Amino acid sequence: MRCPFCHDLENRVVDSRLGKEGDAIRRRRHCDRCGRRFTTYERVEDSLPRVVKKDGRREPFDRAKIVSGLTRACEKRPVSVDTIERQLQESGEREVTSRDIGEAVMRALHELDAVAYVRFASVYRSFRDVREFMRELEDLIAERRAAPRRRGRPAKRRRA
Repeated sequence: MRCPFCHDLENRVVDSRLGKEGDAIRRRRHCDRCGRRFTTYERVEDSLPRVVKKDGRREPFDRAKIVSGLTRACEKRPVSVDTIERQLQESGEREVTSRDIGEAVMRALHELDAVAYVRFASVYRSFRDVREFMRELEDLIAERRAAPRRRGRPAKRRRA
C-alpha cells in the first residue's frame, strides 16, 4: 500500500478494526519513511457485470447512475436499488446491456409508483414527440384499470 503523502511502499499496520457497517476492515497504517499515519479500507469486491452501452462501449456497473435516475424520478420517495443490483449479481453474467438495466428499473418502478414510472420512462425511452408519450400514458392507464383494486378498497367515483 502506497503512502498517500510520500508515496513510499514501506509502511506497517498499527490497528485493524471491523468497519461500522461490518462490510469492511479499517486499517490504520504508519509510513516508515515520512512517519505519517493514514487509513485504508479492505472490502469484498462485488462481482457485478460490465455494462454494454448502446454505442457498444463497455463500462463498469455504476450504482450511482441508477440511484441518480431513480432519485429524479421519485422525488424524495424511498426507493431501493438493491433489488436491481441483486438481480444483476444473481444473473452471473459478465456483461449486461444498459437496455436490460433500464428495463429492470422500469419494471420495478411500474410496480412501485405510476408517476415515478412515467418520469423515468420519459427520460429513458427518449420519446420523440408528445404522441409517443401519450401512448405510454394510455397503456399505463389501461393496465391500471384492468388490475384488481389493492387492499379491497372500492374505486372512487368521479363526478361528471
